[in-house]
Amino acid sequence: MPYIVDFKNVSTEGLESSPVAAALAGLRANEARYYKNKYDHDFTVSPASEVPEVVERVSRILKEERDIVIESRPLEATAFEVDGLRMDYVFYESGLSINVMYSIEEGGKRAVGFKLAEGMDVPEELEPRFKFARQKSKLAGVIRGSYFVIKGQY
Repeated sequence: MPYIVDFKNVSTEGLESSPVAAALAGLRANEARYYKNKYDHDFTVSPASEVPEVVERVSRILKEERDIVIESRPLEATAFEVDGLRMDYVFYESGLSINVMYSIEEGGKRAVGFKLAEGMDVPEELEPRFKFARQKSKLAGVIRGSYFVIKGQY
């Protein structure tokens, strides 16, 4: 059942099985606040099992672009369009969040972003390939993030 992420009263709903559930909930709330403030968009997530096409699309892009397979179990996912961008998000049990930003217009920005919830280790499948920058967030503590530019057509 989809629900709007509340960034004022952060909840671990849907993320309880994560060993870093509170930090992952803060990370998810941080994303919700960003989209509400920048685009007036309500960030709505669903259990990953209810939106397998989103998880599969993100997995396919990771595999085809960089031969990356995420080992952690996906807990929640969402897909939406704002300001000419198709956005896909998957939140994983390990505390990893992956987003795919894909400009609908040819020649626009297209990238995959990784964010790590505070308290989680860098996943083995990402560690040798990416450097993670740190960012402080009132909702999520310290977020570590990285990205790569998508070259293919999806």
